[in-house]
Amino acid sequence: MDLTPALPTAAAPRLPTLIERAKAEGFGVRTEAKTADLEAKIAPAKVAQLRKSANEFEATFVSQMLGHMFDGIGTDETFGGGRGEEMFKPMLVEQFGKQVVQRGGLGIANQVYHELLRAQEASHG
Repeated sequence: MDLTPALPTAAAPRLPTLIERAKAEGFGVRTEAKTADLEAKIAPAKVAQLRKSANEFEATFVSQMLGHMFDGIGTDETFGGGRGEEMFKPMLVEQFGKQVVQRGGLGIANQVYHELLRAQEASHG
């Protein structure tokens, strides 16, 4: 089924124009050269701290998402349930979130890291 005729013709040429304009203004464009320039202006210890903070932020975000997913899963009466599971389940979900980030994550940490770098540059420059 072709939905092209359902789209207004005036909106079709406008979308690429908005994307090109956003790229020209620097929105969403992160190059390795820009990152390297920003990192060079900041102390290496601070860069490492920013990367760690960005990864922790993403891990917390992923853990929160996973936590809501696990809320809907019932417990196995034979081997689960009780006070022990109530106490340790949040810790397990937190570790799942950290593992997701260590294996590449969702890309949130990189975006947060770049924004933190830009904020540091603005406060120092």
